Amino acid sequence: MAGKGKATLRHRGRAESPSHLEHSDTQDDEHVDTVYQNPRNRNKIETLLETPKASFVVVVALTALAFALRFYKINHPDQVVFDEVHFGKFASHYILGHYYFDVHPPFAKLLFGLAGWFVGFDGEFNFDAIGDSYTTSHVPYVGMRALPAILGSLTIPVVYAIMKESGYSTVIAAFSASIILFDNAHVAQSRLILLDATLIFFMSLTIYAYIRFRKLRYREFTPEWWTWLVLTGVFMACTWGSKVNGILTVVAIGLAVLIDLWDILDYKKEGHTMDYFWSHFAARAVGLIVVPFIIYLSFFYVHFAVLTQSGTGDSFMSPAFQETLAGNEMLLNSKEIHYYDTVTLKHKDTKVFLHSHVERYPLTYADGRISTQGQQVTGYGHNDTNNFWKIVPTKALPETGRGRIVRNEDVIQLLHVNTQSYLLTHDVASPLMPTNQEFTTWPKDDHTRYNDTLFTLTLINGGPNEAWKTKSGQFRLVHVPTKVSMWTHPEQLPDWAFKQQEINGNKNPVERTAIWFADEIISEAPEDDREEEKQPLKVPKKMNFFKKFGELQLLMLQHNAGLTASHPYASSPINWPFLLSGISFWTDNENKKQIYLIGNIIGWWTCTVALSIYVGILGADLLARRRGMDPIPDPVRNRLWNNTGFFLLVWAVHYVPFFLMNRQLFIHHYLPSHLASALIAGAVLNFVLSETINYPVSVRGAKTKARPSQYSDIGLKGPVIFSVFSLFLFLMFVYIAPLTYGTPGLTGEQVNSKRLLSTWTLHFAAKVTDA
Repeated sequence: MAGKGKATLRHRGRAESPSHLEHSDTQDDEHVDTVYQNPRNRNKIETLLETPKASFVVVVALTALAFALRFYKINHPDQVVFDEVHFGKFASHYILGHYYFDVHPPFAKLLFGLAGWFVGFDGEFNFDAIGDSYTTSHVPYVGMRALPAILGSLTIPVVYAIMKESGYSTVIAAFSASIILFDNAHVAQSRLILLDATLIFFMSLTIYAYIRFRKLRYREFTPEWWTWLVLTGVFMACTWGSKVNGILTVVAIGLAVLIDLWDILDYKKEGHTMDYFWSHFAARAVGLIVVPFIIYLSFFYVHFAVLTQSGTGDSFMSPAFQETLAGNEMLLNSKEIHYYDTVTLKHKDTKVFLHSHVERYPLTYADGRISTQGQQVTGYGHNDTNNFWKIVPTKALPETGRGRIVRNEDVIQLLHVNTQSYLLTHDVASPLMPTNQEFTTWPKDDHTRYNDTLFTLTLINGGPNEAWKTKSGQFRLVHVPTKVSMWTHPEQLPDWAFKQQEINGNKNPVERTAIWFADEIISEAPEDDREEEKQPLKVPKKMNFFKKFGELQLLMLQHNAGLTASHPYASSPINWPFLLSGISFWTDNENKKQIYLIGNIIGWWTCTVALSIYVGILGADLLARRRGMDPIPDPVRNRLWNNTGFFLLVWAVHYVPFFLMNRQLFIHHYLPSHLASALIAGAVLNFVLSETINYPVSVRGAKTKARPSQYSDIGLKGPVIFSVFSLFLFLMFVYIAPLTYGTPGLTGEQVNSKRLLSTWTLHFAAKVTDA
């Protein structure tokens, strides 16, 4: 029986908890195993207590090895590898200030731009194609690759710290960290100018900060509690800002917070009033919504502030946005259009001109439908005099001055100059799309179809009476009587229309792709006085930051969803946990070298097995408790459901959504989930080796706020298993290393030996012949 000064401690049930004890999600911090009350057992446990010095030595060793593996031959290859063609190019755009467009948020790319500037990169190298030489162009690429290598290396001690803060022993923490340390896929991604190392580093920091925050739940609203709450939000914003799928980390933390708030809402718990609930809700709203959003906005603010020059991304943006960029064609060349000007009109997406010619639609189409045999109106991709259209007013105009300018929502006619006929549409099916209206023309001198030649000019995002301009004045042309929008699509008409594009009337008057612009003014109305606009305004215009931000966010979502083209190395999410396929990053045909992104098969399959075991444990526990049995002690169960359950939530949120996406998917999209599965693997190993939990070692009445010591009861088998497992991990890493580092070159037979699964599509493999 314990002495009077000792706490009453047990496996199950709840005992009094000293208010000063530090609490943890992963520790049943109000319980300590009764074995600690036995002096004989206590002496045994104390021999296994892990000193801070021992833990420090382990984490330093892991970190040093991480740096060694990620910086080893980082100068090889001295050529552009895989998506360095994109992210290296974006870094050069930041240095030169040239605007670009990408589906990913800018934070990680800003870091690359900063790294490039710091090491002396002038931004003039274009990163045009995989295999382009860095050395011949004197690009300081090693300094730029060093950024992800540093972040990838620092991920290892963060993973270790996550497990230690979760209450696991040094051995278990090192076990999870080693899975990431010796993983070939993580190493390959961390040695190149790619976004994933930044994403995973800040994701791991987010997990760490949230665990630290949750451990302080009984010391709520203290400075330390606020610090870790806000840091969770900061790291979460950095994750979100690094890559578009960083939003999944936001979702994972959000779900964990909702579960937390649901528990706080329980009125049966002492002190859980609605005021108490709302104070916690407000704190989390500030730390995990307001702060991250402000930081996320700041990334785009810097992005727009740096990219002030016209660049490759101009064409993705609206005319109003483009006119904020110095040197943009719209800013320099746009002119106001007057009535009776002759112009050419271009479709925004397909870039074909609105065109007509004397040839007519055939009497019958291929499907047997009868046509009007009207004059053909088509989309044509080349300059031609048949692209010329005169803007004719439908209202009285002043003889001179700005009253002759064409403005938003004006009703106009378009006169085809060469055939002297007006553009017309009517309720007749078009040649290729029976659901859409035919576009044709009508002779100028015949006024019987006047109403069918009337169109409303609607400027995109145009204000009332806004002037229509060339280049920047994007518009929809909506037919007055039938309300269809003039539209085109890439499908070509038959030979009778010279395989030009069909122009037809889309019955959705606000169709997103029915957008056109006036390319240039061919001839001006001779009677107009235009002295006030002979010199175009060349000073970049201003645009509200939030309008810029909203426009770019929408485009990022649209284009990310539109990445549906096939790719030889794309793979299905169901394959990722089993490592069934990788990605060819780079090849050197002359020296038979290649970089093939693939993980360490021992580590990945260990994580997959651990996931299966964990789900099986939870299922068995639920079934047993349903039958009135209690096979797992409460503290152990609490850790399985709370801490390891949080890891499972992170894994699932970063994995399951990919099954719902139709875009191109690659195995590197699984790397965040792989990190979470490594945490689960450590937790499962701890469960298998131990039936008890690590508890705070403290004495009731102590007044210190120092972090309690912890003990582990996994015994000698834990270090032995870790040592053997790490050895096999390292040997497998070394075996696959030629594919990870791209050196040395391999013979065909050696390549075949590296293909551990038949689904790996490696280069330079020897042909297998039947005996």
